[in-house]
Amino acid sequence: MSADNKRALEAIIMVADTPVPTEMLSQLTSLAADRVDALLAELAGEYTAEQRGFQLVRVAGGWRYQSHPDQAPYIEQFVLEGQSAKLSAAALETLAIVAYKQPISRAQIASIRGVGVDSVVRTLEQRGYIGEVARDPGPGQAVMFGTTPEFLMKMGLDSLSQLPSIADFVPGADVVEALEIGLRVDSAEAELRVAEEAMAEGMQSVRPSLGDLLDGDGQG
Repeated sequence: MSADNKRALEAIIMVADTPVPTEMLSQLTSLAADRVDALLAELAGEYTAEQRGFQLVRVAGGWRYQSHPDQAPYIEQFVLEGQSAKLSAAALETLAIVAYKQPISRAQIASIRGVGVDSVVRTLEQRGYIGEVARDPGPGQAVMFGTTPEFLMKMGLDSLSQLPSIADFVPGADVVEALEIGLRVDSAEAELRVAEEAMAEGMQSVRPSLGDLLDGDGQG
């Protein structure tokens, strides 16, 4: 019976375009939700033990099949170059801001980035990675953006709580200190070069030319 249930779960997830929630699988198979999760966890373990080229994973609140990460080189060869346009650096930066600061308005994103963001926000909306999640209660009721289930799927996350901590990307105190020392040294060297150039120009301006010396001798 357990084998039949596993086959049913495999078949449903295999044909689904998006991660299938446990609750839906429970309804379709008439199994308790915890039983569904247990069977799927067993299947995932079996695939890993058999070293399959795919995985059964839980992402975006549901279950789906995806290629194994160590098969990425072969997948990259299979996917035609340029088949799916990559996000620009500006779009990735904006997406990161939304992911960590949501809900956030367009104006707030622009304030953080220091440039206009209309184009990149529109691109991220069209890709389905961000969308309206609320309205600012203040004047104008600005649209507040947040990430979508599609974003979680692309990132391979089950929830936003699995995003890496921002602290992981902040350099340590020793690195910051080294950078500051380097900047101070560079600044001091630059000031010294400016002073040397100014001194050289000053000496050049007061140094008599050969013509001046000859004129002076002639007058004497």
